[in-house]
Amino acid sequence: MPKLATRITDIKIRNLKPKEKPYKQAAGRGLHLLIKPDGSKHWLFRFRFEGKENTISMGRYPEVSLSSAEDKVTEAHRLIDSGISPSENKKSIKLTRQGELANTFEAVAREWWQSHMKDKADSHKNKVIRRFELYLFPVIGKLPISDISAPELLKAIKAIEKLNILETAHRTLQTAGQVFRYAVQTGKAQHNITADLKGALPAAPVTHMAAFTEPKDVAELLRAIDGFKGTIVVKSALLLSPHIFVRPGELRRIKWEDINFDEAEWKRFVTKTKIDHIVPLSKQVINILKELYQYTGHGEYVFPGGHSPLKPMSESAVNAALKRMGYDTKKDITGHGFRAMARTIIHERLNFPPDIIEHQLAHKVPDALGKAYNRTKFIQQRVAMMQVWSDYLDEIKAGATITPLKIAV
Repeated sequence: MPKLATRITDIKIRNLKPKEKPYKQAAGRGLHLLIKPDGSKHWLFRFRFEGKENTISMGRYPEVSLSSAEDKVTEAHRLIDSGISPSENKKSIKLTRQGELANTFEAVAREWWQSHMKDKADSHKNKVIRRFELYLFPVIGKLPISDISAPELLKAIKAIEKLNILETAHRTLQTAGQVFRYAVQTGKAQHNITADLKGALPAAPVTHMAAFTEPKDVAELLRAIDGFKGTIVVKSALLLSPHIFVRPGELRRIKWEDINFDEAEWKRFVTKTKIDHIVPLSKQVINILKELYQYTGHGEYVFPGGHSPLKPMSESAVNAALKRMGYDTKKDITGHGFRAMARTIIHERLNFPPDIIEHQLAHKVPDALGKAYNRTKFIQQRVAMMQVWSDYLDEIKAGATITPLKIAV
């Protein structure tokens, strides 16, 4: 292997001054230092491979020291002697590193998030990525997803459990499983390691959304809503919530274009279950909407935001209003609790069959024959049920005592 023909020292390098044009200072064995007019100094290695002359960069001085540059030259000559082009080897290393960066857990997780969460509510999307940013990216984010072991992931998940937020640990593990499944599907990993962690966490306690299921409590709530002293938008949302009992995120995103006053129905796409759904609108609901139309009918949203009418009402508006009315949204009633309230009372007090109620709740439950959800199934019964339910709410609010109905379906 050739030796350095001209020995160069750090002192000599530091004393090299810039000129009007770039110039080179030989350092032996094909190594040169390029001095640019701005004073910067760059290592270059010139070599011949298979009869062709090539030049590659070895880095910038002083970030790459003289000794480091000489070591790189020694390695380059070793490659040449082995029949390997240093320039092609450098490209290969660069591509490998780029591939590793593209296949880290964080990169794959963000790719999955962008693709699979695009139709989800912003609040849910933000919660998912925030959990990753807080608990997983700092621990395994920079690791190639194919190299992560089950014990490594479990260590990160157990750290969440130690914070006494077991439910968050379960949710994070579940979502991580979706990322690993995506990695397997796209060829970035060979195995979904979360399958090996089944049972690794204690069971999370079952929690239910706070809801009233006794008619007397519901009647008091309805009277409190009537007396609410807030904006017309928030009060209308409160008035509608017990009647149509949709998810809070769906309620606040209702658009006027989806409301059909003539047919007395609201057609919508349920993002949670990815199904088209019809909500029959009772006479009471139509009256509430017509009153509100005078205030917000010129815009896109039935319930526009307080700060910007171009955005829907805040996701916390209904719960905040309930709190202002003196209700504890963890123990008494929450915006989501109107669904449990309706499901329980419509079945137990009004005697409607569970199948009809579940369809109205837009739960994606196949029938006995395995057929998928049909938005028009039980539509006549659901129209009748929604009107009976609204009438029931009006009657108990007025203090009437109602015996369970016998419904023919």
